[in-house]
Amino acid sequence: MENAVPAFPGLGGDSHEMNNGASMFRHFKSFAICAAVVAIASTAHLAVVRAAEAPRPPNVIFVLADDLGYGDLGCFGQKKIRTPFLDQMAAEGMRFTHHYAGSPVCAPSRCVLMTGKHPGHAFIRDNRSVPPEGQYPIPADTVTLARLFQQRGYATGAFGKWGLGGPDSTGQPLRQGFNRFYGYNDQGVAHNYYPTYLWDDDRRVTLNNPDFSAHQKFPAGADPNNPASYARYRGKDYSPDLINAQARQFVRDHKDQPFFLYVPTTVPHLALQAPEDSVQEYAGKWSDPPYLGNHDYLPNFTPRSTYAAMITRMDREVGRLMDLVKQLGLDEQTIFVFTSDNGPLWDRYGGTDTDFFESDGVLRGRKGSLYEGGFREPMIVRWKGHVATGTTSDRVTGFEDWLPTLLELVGAASATPRDIDGISFAPTLLGQSQPERPFLYREFPDSGGQQSLRVGNWKAIRQNLNPPRGKPLKPGAVELYDLAADPSEAHDVAAQHPAEVAKLSRLLMEQHEESAVFPLRALDE
Repeated sequence: MENAVPAFPGLGGDSHEMNNGASMFRHFKSFAICAAVVAIASTAHLAVVRAAEAPRPPNVIFVLADDLGYGDLGCFGQKKIRTPFLDQMAAEGMRFTHHYAGSPVCAPSRCVLMTGKHPGHAFIRDNRSVPPEGQYPIPADTVTLARLFQQRGYATGAFGKWGLGGPDSTGQPLRQGFNRFYGYNDQGVAHNYYPTYLWDDDRRVTLNNPDFSAHQKFPAGADPNNPASYARYRGKDYSPDLINAQARQFVRDHKDQPFFLYVPTTVPHLALQAPEDSVQEYAGKWSDPPYLGNHDYLPNFTPRSTYAAMITRMDREVGRLMDLVKQLGLDEQTIFVFTSDNGPLWDRYGGTDTDFFESDGVLRGRKGSLYEGGFREPMIVRWKGHVATGTTSDRVTGFEDWLPTLLELVGAASATPRDIDGISFAPTLLGQSQPERPFLYREFPDSGGQQSLRVGNWKAIRQNLNPPRGKPLKPGAVELYDLAADPSEAHDVAAQHPAEVAKLSRLLMEQHEESAVFPLRALDE
């Protein structure tokens, strides 16, 4: 009778085929290892399957305009400037009619957005340049929205104008939570749409543009009625085109993972500059006398047409982003946000014509002011399948609310820092009821020094809190407006409502935290 064939080599058989006990142990060990490998592989496969089945957190594309007025978009009442893609975004999402930027000027508004702290607590409270390039930096340990996304595995990119710290400072974007940056670090350099360079991460890249100042008057002896006289204020490389191309590439590069794309465009901030093909879209539509640089920034042959062209070209770029996301099959996985960092410029400054376009709608005040027109902004959110289409919210919201709102929408509400002022309005976006915001506070040390506070429809504002050194401290009385009855803030009703004035005055004092860098003298001295 033949010996039975062993089930495993080396086990069973006669004495000539068998090794000693050590050999048997080695074979048992080999079998155990094989079984363990199979088990580990099965577990790993199961983990991969489960990961594939787990819902991917949504992407966020946040587009921030620069000095755009409340009334500059068609979906917010604009009649002369075409914004078809943003109007489409509004039709497919939710418009917010009472949304407030972080400040009435650039840098502090961005600080509120990135940190979730209102200007009475935020570190940056005014624009301040720091040589050789950049603005006063946020500290190294600042907890930013980008850093919180980065910690959750998101690819993070910023494309446009930064303004929260120079290239070698603690505020540099790559040190504040962004994996990728392309654009302007310095707000002053951003005054020219044809700069000689932009920043590509931490490298300066040279552009094909002549070197000229963005602040100059029309030269003596040149013909102001000849369009050729204005060719000196253009170059080859239009910065918004380059910046938006890089933003789209970021989406392509990170289509297979969650991403946070921040696009703080410079449009329509001065100087007035746009490629000729866009300007021609508005040629001859209205009277458009040349601007000769008498109120700062660059001369322009057709300033009204150029302002409109800048906004329409920006709108086109938003449309390209929306189309790309659809092409990549990411439409239902991407939250789109559009708003602006502060209100429009004072009329005629730099060639702008805010009155002609009714850029601030019926609102009082413009850039630099804490009246409504200075920081109440158009805002749109689109998230296909999640935010109801064609809806409008009158909830009072502010830039500080974005940090907790976006974290909640992407399933990371627990990562929200406890020391912020923002309140998530994710329930409102998702169609749920939500208590109204208790109050919204703003302060601004420039333009004489201002504070404002909104509670419900009551709006308090106080001025002359920071007069120049050498001037007496004579703070203005608290003004009070009923925004429901008086959205233009034309009628101060403080005398008729002393109890409201007293209540809001206490809140104004409570919400200001002293700042050694950006003081309000009437409160801090």
